[in-house]
Amino acid sequence: MAKQKDNKKVIYWLLTGCTLLFIMVVVGGITRLTDSGLSISDYKIITGTIPPLNDAEWQEAFDLYQQYPEFQKLHSHFTLSDFKGIYFWEWLHRVIGRLIGMVFIIPFIYFLLTKQLTSKTINKCLVLLFLGGFQGFLGWYMVKSGLVDMPNVSHYRLSAHLTTAFFTFAATLWVALDLKFPHKKSIDKSFRNLIISGYTVLAIQIIYGGFVAGLKAGLLHNHWPFMNEGKFIHESAYAIDPFYLNLIENPSGIQFVHRTIAYVVVIFIGIIWYRGKQMALTSMQDKAINSLLILVCFQFLLGVLTIIYGVPLWLGVAHQIGAFFLLSAMTFTLHRFSR
Repeated sequence: MAKQKDNKKVIYWLLTGCTLLFIMVVVGGITRLTDSGLSISDYKIITGTIPPLNDAEWQEAFDLYQQYPEFQKLHSHFTLSDFKGIYFWEWLHRVIGRLIGMVFIIPFIYFLLTKQLTSKTINKCLVLLFLGGFQGFLGWYMVKSGLVDMPNVSHYRLSAHLTTAFFTFAATLWVALDLKFPHKKSIDKSFRNLIISGYTVLAIQIIYGGFVAGLKAGLLHNHWPFMNEGKFIHESAYAIDPFYLNLIENPSGIQFVHRTIAYVVVIFIGIIWYRGKQMALTSMQDKAINSLLILVCFQFLLGVLTIIYGVPLWLGVAHQIGAFFLLSAMTFTLHRFSR
């Protein structure tokens, strides 16, 4: 007897992948905020899964680290004990990445062989597989940029790495929702387009969050609602010529853009919530827009506190988690109003 296609096991598999991606993003945030990302300068797909197991192996790893700019220019005071601390987070981040690959590929092959996937789901999963592989490549590409002259990774590559992780999660969640809620329902196209516009603004905000992280722009202008006391926009935010470079390479300018887009995201979600409340909603749709409003307010508050307190580790991680949950809610909302 043939097994049912796109069954609950497939949904649980995809949601497990979502959970692991969430954990990876959290660990990635800790790795970034503790400056651990450049502690492992080589990539060994198989043997890299096993950390140093004795004093000789730890010394070998530390000697390798000492050959690169981060140790030479920033951490020359590090002892082996200090190195072990940052090594752990980067190692854990990479191990989770490998685990995600295994959790995706092995069950995918099993579901293929047992014919438990429809052709549409197979095609969607192939896209997810590509996104996961591309995410791994971007991680290597990002680390590589910090091993040459300066002990900092490219903020463009960091943002690409972070953004791809977020949207690999969103795509995986979308496929799971397709299987969980397969029935279509007529919807208000103008309202759906409003949600798409809000989603687009949120995506831009996530990209700029990566820029802020890569350039450590959160350590500047630690005031709110003004960048400095009495100044909504500080003159350093537009100090570079040509002007457009302030939007993509000037830490002050990037922080200003990130602050400003935060207001736009709140306004969009406020409008989505207000307009949604004027419509005849299903229980699930009502919960979706309510969760959006709650999460965007919480995330905005976290952003303000993160700036005011100069990005302490716990607030920086909480702010990244908040962005993750907000994207999840936006993805769920768009899905509920696209079916």
